[in-house]
Amino acid sequence: MSSPTTPAPAVRPGLADGLTPASAPVHGQATAPVPGRPPAGAAALNPVTFEVIRNRLVAIAEEMRIALQSVSGSPTVTEASDFFTGLFRPDGSVVSMGFQVSFQAPVSGTVIRHINGSPIHTVRDGDMFIGNDPFIGALHQNDVQMLGPIFAGDRIVAWAGVQAHQTDVGGMDFASWCPKAKNVFQEGIRIPCVKLIDRGELREDVLEMITTASRLPDALGLDIRAFIATINVARERVGDLVQRYGPDLLEQVMLRMMDSSEARVRARLRELPDGVYRGVDFLEHDGHTNALYKIAVEITKRGDALTLDFSGSSPQAPGFVNATRAGLMGGACGGLLTTLAWDIQWNEGVLRTATVVAPDGLICTAQFPAPVGSATVETIWVVSNATMLALNRMLASSPRYRHRAQTISDGCMATFNLGGINQFGEPFGLHLMDPLAAGSGAWATKDGVDAGGPITSPVPGVADVERNEQVSPLFYLYRRLASDTGGAGKYRGGLSAEVALTLGGIERAEALIMTHGAEVPNTMGLGGGWPGSTVVQRMARNAMVDGREQPHPAWERFGPKPGLMEMTARDIFWVTWQGGGGWGDPLQRDPQQVAADLRRGIITAHVASVIYGVITRDGELSVRETERLRQSLLKQRVGEFTTDPARFLTAHPFASLSECLFVARDARGLHVVSSAGCILASGHSRWREGAVAKVWEKLPPEYNIRLHEHLALTTWYCPASGVLLSVDVHRRGERAPDDLIVDLAELERLANGQPPI
Repeated sequence: MSSPTTPAPAVRPGLADGLTPASAPVHGQATAPVPGRPPAGAAALNPVTFEVIRNRLVAIAEEMRIALQSVSGSPTVTEASDFFTGLFRPDGSVVSMGFQVSFQAPVSGTVIRHINGSPIHTVRDGDMFIGNDPFIGALHQNDVQMLGPIFAGDRIVAWAGVQAHQTDVGGMDFASWCPKAKNVFQEGIRIPCVKLIDRGELREDVLEMITTASRLPDALGLDIRAFIATINVARERVGDLVQRYGPDLLEQVMLRMMDSSEARVRARLRELPDGVYRGVDFLEHDGHTNALYKIAVEITKRGDALTLDFSGSSPQAPGFVNATRAGLMGGACGGLLTTLAWDIQWNEGVLRTATVVAPDGLICTAQFPAPVGSATVETIWVVSNATMLALNRMLASSPRYRHRAQTISDGCMATFNLGGINQFGEPFGLHLMDPLAAGSGAWATKDGVDAGGPITSPVPGVADVERNEQVSPLFYLYRRLASDTGGAGKYRGGLSAEVALTLGGIERAEALIMTHGAEVPNTMGLGGGWPGSTVVQRMARNAMVDGREQPHPAWERFGPKPGLMEMTARDIFWVTWQGGGGWGDPLQRDPQQVAADLRRGIITAHVASVIYGVITRDGELSVRETERLRQSLLKQRVGEFTTDPARFLTAHPFASLSECLFVARDARGLHVVSSAGCILASGHSRWREGAVAKVWEKLPPEYNIRLHEHLALTTWYCPASGVLLSVDVHRRGERAPDDLIVDLAELERLANGQPPI
């Protein structure tokens, strides 16, 4: 994945403003091999040897994970897997990575290229570099990373990389997410790229300089030592491979791994319809004002290549929600790997199939010295949402891959950090990872997973309640699934979890509370499915007396960024996150499934009747009442159904664009039609021109969706049947853009098994 944008002049030496060419010089290597070609004079690589070495390189990334989690004492690492491990070629291209934070894959490569092109860095055997500067190569300052070269003689054969979120790296506020920051200097320490291990010797002075910037120096220091152990494991294991097979054969395997992944993704892209696919998502509040920001991506697919254009996104913000170009590339990468390469080895080959376009100065390409402290949980997360939304629209329009289409999962990472002095007089800090238990999106063929979490971290996890209570002075009142949070649909989104907690063992602490998605539904549905619930976070003051919750406490509902505040042992914090997006019209959900959801407490009776059109009596489905109610609700959506014969098509559809949207041909040409056979568009795919629209500026409470004052939501219906075709979120006063523009003639050729032109 490359960026063609010409970077602006650097503000100071060392600032990186995008991915540098893969051909940058590599210290310690006289001649860098040409990508895709084996080194001159190398022995032939047979398939058996290739598979042996390939699997070993994959296993090494997993061994790196084991080493990191074995040494780290942070629940963020050991329980929630908020980290990255990977192996890279000398030019910075990722060869093998673990299944944790996929955002990080291209970022460490950027730092390797920075080292390769830097006149101040000399790379020797046994060196390790540490850094966290988002303007060089990091997602945000809390994501500290370490990179170490792996030598064979005087030649670099690979790099090992590891990164993990640190609870605090300094800055104005505890946890280094500083909502009131106006520039990057007010946020946590920025480590540009510093040699921490010099030829095997730890530079204690550099380590001390880094850890003393943190409010939790011991925790940060322990994780850095875990990084060292992780890199050492990689050096030993790769060294064994070099000793057995030689550096040239290892290089051939790395090149073939990337070439293989690239070839498989390009083959998959050739099976998908050419066209333009759009995804839009929003985030609210930049830490200073409740402004609304847009991330817009237009994905153009031609043949076996993609272009991701983010030029329509909002300008950079005055607050800490921005991302640098490294963050943009990470967010786009997270969407691409998980949506298109679910069964393909994740490495640079997958990323080669896409080009990212974005001018400098956007909220996703913020320029120095913009504050970027919350980038991972704000703009980068939303970049990934928008990217996956557009890519899944592409999958949904493919007869072969429609079953793989999925709505958006866990659309935000609502942040709760707790810190202070514990009951033993020691500093403590907890970054609560429980928001990873939000709902996952529905698929085109099945419901989403309750508390399934984000797919950009394929193996997400949350700590046991008891583990969090053990390492921090807090006490859970409950952690459970929250009813009515999954996006409604023919297939519903997964439920979000909810938690209520207070302090345990201490009288007071500092709580940092912030999110996006409290007034923006980020877990968008598809094919007429509704978004999941928006975030609700609130506090009840003086609700605990003698360790017992008082009846009917007075709750204060927070906005998206209440920020840093004092919390006492008498207070209760309660939060529920976003459920997964739904797929298809809720009125097309099997009534028996709705009745089962009602019995299990997944939805309430009011939601069952008002949204799903299902009536039960004594827990059993009332078939006749349900049929009458559903017909009434369908008619209410559009008034009178269209009966004009000219609007209807009797020809059998040969392809679908989404749930209830089909493509068919008759004597008049190609048309997009609804499941009722109603023609919505002729000769093109802009079907909204023939649908019935209803604009919502405020939604009824049963949807559990709160809209920002500058947002509106539009529902689109078939005029002949009332079936819900799409739910769009957009700025008030604006029309949602057409989300897919496909070549209907090419779609017909694909449906007939003919090769694309």
